[in-house]
This record gives sequence, structure tokens and C-alpha cells, in this order.
Amino acid sequence: MKEIPIKSIKAMQVFDSRGNPTVQVTVSLLDGTQGVAMVPSGASTGKYEAIELRDNNYREYNGKGVRRAVENINKKLQKSLIGMNALNQERIDNIIIELDGTENKSRFGANSILGISLATARAAANYLNEPLYRYIGGISGNIIPTPMMNILNGGLHAGNNINIQEFMIMPIGVRSFEECMQICVEIYQVLKELLKQKNISTSVGDEGGFAPKLKLKEKEKKRNGKIEKTDEIAIELIIDAINQAGFKAGRDVALALDVAASEMREAAKTIEKEGYYFWKTDEYKTKDEMIDYIENLASKYPIRSIEDPLGEDDWKAWSELTKRLGSKIQLVGDDLFVTNKRRLQRGIDEKVANSILIKPNQIGTLTETIETIKLARKNGYRTIISHRSGETEDTFIADLAVAVNAGQIKAGAPCRSERVAKYNRLLNIEKELKKRKE
Repeated sequence: MKEIPIKSIKAMQVFDSRGNPTVQVTVSLLDGTQGVAMVPSGASTGKYEAIELRDNNYREYNGKGVRRAVENINKKLQKSLIGMNALNQERIDNIIIELDGTENKSRFGANSILGISLATARAAANYLNEPLYRYIGGISGNIIPTPMMNILNGGLHAGNNINIQEFMIMPIGVRSFEECMQICVEIYQVLKELLKQKNISTSVGDEGGFAPKLKLKEKEKKRNGKIEKTDEIAIELIIDAINQAGFKAGRDVALALDVAASEMREAAKTIEKEGYYFWKTDEYKTKDEMIDYIENLASKYPIRSIEDPLGEDDWKAWSELTKRLGSKIQLVGDDLFVTNKRRLQRGIDEKVANSILIKPNQIGTLTETIETIKLARKNGYRTIISHRSGETEDTFIADLAVAVNAGQIKAGAPCRSERVAKYNRLLNIEKELKKRKE
């Protein structure tokens, strides 16, 4: 194996798209080549994710500083990696995992570990003068993913009256990523005009999707004393936007949802119940009612994919829902699997879900991320590369999606530069791949 030693690893505290501190890592090689990576952060996080180390010093950044994570890199981890071959990604990642020595990366923090892992990969790619997707995926990494574009936000990503966290659109049967972008952007702009016409705010949530507080018709406001149906009104608004943009919902564009049901399970504890509590509209559902609700949405609307329709520990309910819908639509485990191959293996064994969301910061290293993707592929699970709600301008996941031929990517709305950066990177990769074929 060709060798190029790591000369130094330096970290600093920078900021993500929510204005919270995060980690930036620069890996420098002996010849002067560098690779830089920034680590994202989630708002709706699964409890089985690798630990994101924060300072918990409430005199700075409300306790969200990452100076300890930065110090772990600069004073501890760097020492063990100097002189290592940057081209041996698996060895470097395994050394960091061994040094941490915990199941969930809690000693040094997954944000410290991932920053080094991703910056090393980028430095190695730069040294070889290869695009990042080609370095990671080789000549077989050449499929541009279909965007699952978030255009309307609810749940923890928005301060409105919508419970479901993400409402997304997916172009169907489109020949190029450029065409996908045109379709999605045109629908996004039509949705904005529709909201304006209804005198509804067009402010956006964490991921750039609109975050409207929906107005209900008087006859819809109450049923058994509870406000209901805001989520379905959101779906119907999006279908209107698709059709008014000149496309056909279900034929040209499908819908995708991220229910983020683990948050509803946690909310149910506040009312001392075990099911699902839609806290924004004061509506409670038992496990069976939640399964029925998801099945009804899937039958009523042109929905192709539903992420986290049930809680991260609700394996029995997940199994039942998979029996009902697994052959019809994409059932995506995010909080359920947290990019962890052990949890994914349990899902495979118990025939739960049929797809997995891939977020590198849920597991902590590029090597572990790719191992999980390989396990999913081997067992027929679809893979979707995903951003986080607290993002940066780093475009690593765009290259990763192409490298592993994921086929789908979640990068947010066509709004906010930290989201658009990923889409622009994919447009550039598509152009490069076309040139290679000419």
C-alpha cells in the first residue's frame, strides 16, 4: 500500500446552521496536503446514537460548547495518529475506536472521532488528486442519488402546530439530478406562493422547509374537543403545490415523511401513557392506533417513504407495521437503527423495516458507516444518506452518497446555504461523471 504519513491534526470550535458550536478538524499530511471536515449535529436524536460530547458549561453557549471535544483531538488523539498512513482509513478509524474504548464513543465524543475520520479521508483524496466520491467508492461509485427534499417542517424542527417532523418530495423516473432539482425547486416556490395566498407565514425551519402554523377551517377545529388534522392539511398543501407546478402527485412526484415518532413516545411519558402523544395538537394514540394511522396515511396519499413511523424501542409494533406496509412503501429506520450495524442486524433478524437512514455522526467513523451500508445492501435494505438539522457547509455526505451508490439523499430544502451546498456539489459530480463517459 502506498503511504503518506499524517503530520498533524488540529481541531477548533466553529458553528453550525443553528448557531451552536461544533468541531472542525484539519488533517495535514507530510507533503503539506490537507483535509478539512466539519461535524453536524441533530435536534431529534435517537438515544442509541453515539455520544456527541458537549462542555455542559452553562456560562458559555448554554452548555453546548465543544471545547472538550476540541481538546481531546489536539491534546490526546493527535498524539496516537501522527505518522500513521492517511491512506489506511480503516486502520486509523479502528485505532480511534480502540483509544476511546466505549460502546457509544462517550470518552472522546463521536464529534471528535468523526471529525478526524472524515478529515483524514478528505486529506487522502486530496493527496491522490481524486474527487472524494472516487477515493471512497472507486470506479463503481457513480450513481447520483434522488433527492428526498424537505419542503415543510414540523415536530422539533419548527415552532408550529404540525406534529410530523419532515414533509418531503421525491421526483419519480427522472433522468438527471439537474432535472430533479428543477422539479423540486419549482414545487418549493409554488408552495411558498400558496402559503402567501393563504396569509400564512413563509418562515423556514431548521432544514429550510417552510414552517407554517396552519389555519383550520372552523368545522375542522374540534373533534372530541381536540385540534386535529394539521398534518394532513400540510400533506394536501404539498399535493396542491405539486399539481400547480405542473406535475402530477403520485406520477411525477411522490411524498415522503419523517414522523420522528420517538419524540411522540417521549411526549407520551409526560401524560403518563405508553403510546404516542402528538403534543402540538393534544392528541394521543395507542400503539395499535398509531399503526392504523400510518397505514391510513400511506393508503390515502401518494407516499413512497415513511421514516421513523414508530418509536426506537417499539420493535413489536415495527414488526406489525412492516408486515402491513413493507411490500408497498419504504419504511425507514433512523432512530431505530442509528447507523449501527448491531441494531440493523436485529432489524434484519426480526424482519423490521426495509430501509435505513445513514448519518455518519450517529456511529462516529467513516469505516463503521460503510460497514453498516454493506450490511444493509447484503440484506436487501435500501440506504438513504442524510444530513442533520444542525448542518455546516461541509459537503461530505454528497460525495458519500455517490461513493456508496446509495440512490437517495436527504439534504434539506433548496434554501439555506448549508443545505444547497450539498445539492450544488451533486450537480458538479453529475457533470464530472458525464465527462468521464464521453
